Amino acid sequence: MAITATDFKLVCDAVLRRSGIVLEAGKEYLVEARLAMLAKQPGMPSVAMMIAKLRAHDEVVERAIVDGMTTNETSFFRDVKPFDTFTKFVMPGLLARRSAEKRLSIWCAASSTGQEPYAIAMLLRDHFPQLANWQVTFVASDLSRPVLEKARSGRYTQTEVNRGLPAAMLVKHFRKIGLEWEIDPALRKMIDFREVNLLGSWPAMPPLDIVFIRNVLIYFSPETKRHILERIRGLMRPDGSLFLGAAETTLNVDEKFCRLQADQSGCHRIVPVTAARAMAA
Repeated sequence: MAITATDFKLVCDAVLRRSGIVLEAGKEYLVEARLAMLAKQPGMPSVAMMIAKLRAHDEVVERAIVDGMTTNETSFFRDVKPFDTFTKFVMPGLLARRSAEKRLSIWCAASSTGQEPYAIAMLLRDHFPQLANWQVTFVASDLSRPVLEKARSGRYTQTEVNRGLPAAMLVKHFRKIGLEWEIDPALRKMIDFREVNLLGSWPAMPPLDIVFIRNVLIYFSPETKRHILERIRGLMRPDGSLFLGAAETTLNVDEKFCRLQADQSGCHRIVPVTAARAMAA
């Protein structure tokens, strides 16, 4: 069914209100396709009925539609470079600076079905065994309940593990269960998966050493980007690291962040207070 301009605006407003994601004009085909996919799921009504229920503010249908419009594209070690920078540059320095307190706090926001936080967990286990004696807080979050359920299960298809996961790490950290691969329960227990709407309240967390929020800010308005980055900065320790997507930047959004190095890692740091004052002078 071809969506009307009125119905398209209705869906766009719901998605913006609940997730902050901006669906621009020209995305009608995307909305039509995803509503059609939703209508095929068990227990979901027809597209016309979903639109009617959305107009009547049906909470269940509204959440399902917003979840359906959210892009959950992800893979293990996506883009590679951020994980190299995390392992070779960020973590060694952090371990040295936190050696006395032995505490580490990580937040992986917009973590989708879990491949990114599990990739980080595998790197922590393989490269930094001293963390076994540390207090490590590792929160991974997403807006969508269905993707969080999959993330918590730690189970992936052959196609999913083939995307970015080295064979040696698959053999070391997963076991075959029927047609799926299940991650080591010890790695699963490292991560606290939580439902978090970036526009709403955030969970209580210790001051953050590392934040991954990759490939999600591109879907937000400039005002929403600025608000989210400001909130993240308020939760981070001064020497913490923020990882954004390769195509994302804090330039002209939050000048109190600066890119760590001129590469594709997307790693940013908070500008030191003295440097910020000099820039403003």
